[in-house]
Amino acid sequence: MNKSKYLGNELKYITKVLNSESWSATEGSWTGRLEQEFAKKFDCKHGVAFNSGTSTMHAALLALGVGPGDEVISPALTVIMNTSTTIHTGAIPVYVDIDPDTFNIDPEDLERKITSKTKAIMTVAVYGLTPDMDKIILTANKYKIPIIEDNAECFLGYYKGRLAGTFGDIASYSFENSKHLSCGEGGMITTNNSAYATRCRKFGGHGFINLTSDEGRVKLQKNIFQNPNFKRHNEIGWNYRLPEFNAAIALAQLERIDNLVKLRQDSAKIFIDVITESNYFTPQFTPEDYTNSYWALGVKYYGDRLGVSWEDFREKYIELGGDGIYGAWSVPYLEPVMQERKFVKFYPEIYKDIMYKKGLCPVAEEVQKRLMVFKTNYRDLSVAKSKANILQQTIKYFGL
Repeated sequence: MNKSKYLGNELKYITKVLNSESWSATEGSWTGRLEQEFAKKFDCKHGVAFNSGTSTMHAALLALGVGPGDEVISPALTVIMNTSTTIHTGAIPVYVDIDPDTFNIDPEDLERKITSKTKAIMTVAVYGLTPDMDKIILTANKYKIPIIEDNAECFLGYYKGRLAGTFGDIASYSFENSKHLSCGEGGMITTNNSAYATRCRKFGGHGFINLTSDEGRVKLQKNIFQNPNFKRHNEIGWNYRLPEFNAAIALAQLERIDNLVKLRQDSAKIFIDVITESNYFTPQFTPEDYTNSYWALGVKYYGDRLGVSWEDFREKYIELGGDGIYGAWSVPYLEPVMQERKFVKFYPEIYKDIMYKKGLCPVAEEVQKRLMVFKTNYRDLSVAKSKANILQQTIKYFGL
């Protein structure tokens, strides 16, 4: 069986791009097609493609008007990019602790962290599970704060029957190689707000004056664009555009996204069936009315209570033929760049008194140490079953 991820129209579409006259998103149509189809699939009015899931978050923050001295809230268990994009706007990262069972942002701690400077809330669907959006929305509405849903790991996840990414003001997705839908690198924002979509597109496309919420091509009317009197830019922006090649691959992947997500969900279930036989593993809790898209399977490990360290268990699993087990990302504020305060150089006056200490979000710090993250990115369920059997052997070997 061909186990490649790219089993659909990827090669066909890439060939069409190669045979076209334009390979640039400024003139081509593949990026536009991807945006339209993605927005339709993910139940939003507008889609704007980017060259990464980090660029999407940067543009989303700017579109919401986040700037120097503002505060942006994000959970304490997530990648550094939520922090770095906040810093690139000159805003101050504010960290919220997590629920110990779902690993997602704790709505009660969220409200405690809101101040008069809070300009945006970033939620993160950790490992493919959306947070408790009802409670988050109540708080956001109470204080009139917009929400960015970071769904880099959550494609076709659901919350109480509603599609993830349709709750906040802007949703952000990643097409990086490990994601449900991938084209090497890339990303997408979705929104129902035309003004936000236009701002995002302009920030990602050099601020060209003729960019709109639904049009990323800037050279449609060449008699105007090539005129020496044409003024091109009415915003300061970056080159965050998604190339036509990546768009063509992503479009082919989008055509199969239901199947790609289901493969991950089925793979996760195979591992969960093994893990739940032991008292020393606790998988991420998915409430009954949520649908987890399982970018990966996060599991809390307690084997150290029997003297089997996290590292020893992983080593034996690999020795027996298993895949590597990943550790969770460090909480962002304990990364060297934050502890050594290297971020201060970006906006010295704003950050001169900002420091983050261990113990800031104790639940996240404790959970992070225990997490074992199992891959679900299998193209053949027989391989997932084989690896799960090896995991079962490892558990039995240690008597866990």
